Amino acid sequence: MKSLKDKEYEEFRQYQYNKVHGYIWTPDTLELICGGNNNDPEQIGKQILEMMGRLRNERISHMTSDKRRSYVIRRLRDGEVGLLKDFLYEAIFIPDGVEPPARDIVEKPELRVYTDGFGTRKGDNCLVADFGGKVVGTVWTRIMDDYGHVDDETPSFAISLYKEYRGQGIGSQLMVKMLELLKWQGYKKASLAVQKANFAVKMYKNVGFKIVNENAEEYIMVCEL
Repeated sequence: MKSLKDKEYEEFRQYQYNKVHGYIWTPDTLELICGGNNNDPEQIGKQILEMMGRLRNERISHMTSDKRRSYVIRRLRDGEVGLLKDFLYEAIFIPDGVEPPARDIVEKPELRVYTDGFGTRKGDNCLVADFGGKVVGTVWTRIMDDYGHVDDETPSFAISLYKEYRGQGIGSQLMVKMLELLKWQGYKKASLAVQKANFAVKMYKNVGFKIVNENAEEYIMVCEL
């Protein structure tokens, strides 16, 4: 019974969050839309379609919990683009017993493709996990000639979290929300590359990615949307 009550409480909190942030349209909201457009069906439909586009592509946000405290998955803000280099460094897989590389490794050409001019190219999307104003994880995509590239119509994934926030299901939530966003945008599939020894392989499989190719060190994985 307690777990049911906990679940109901979380659903109620989610409802409150969605209502406050405009993700639930109440009768009052619809009345305002109709009145603001002089009850003209064409204008009402146009505004609703525009609002749906913003919700899907710009303001995607979801309150969830790591069983200890709540966090929000939201779109990366313009002033936060610089964070991507930090999280790109965090995304580098370092096997046990190997010294981490210097942080300026992210300036190498093969890694700069993930961040240079982000937000200006086709397929550029980024969602973040926000704990009370602190970004602790990111997932981002773009169509680029990276390790996970499969074709020029398929966005490639990058994802990372600070170490203390890993293993709590946050990465899976970020992946699922990004896959939903890409599907809304009309993409048919998404891809990524991952080292075979990386524990994240299991997470990628759990959210729908499948191995389509491999080399000595990495799997190339694709998720059909």
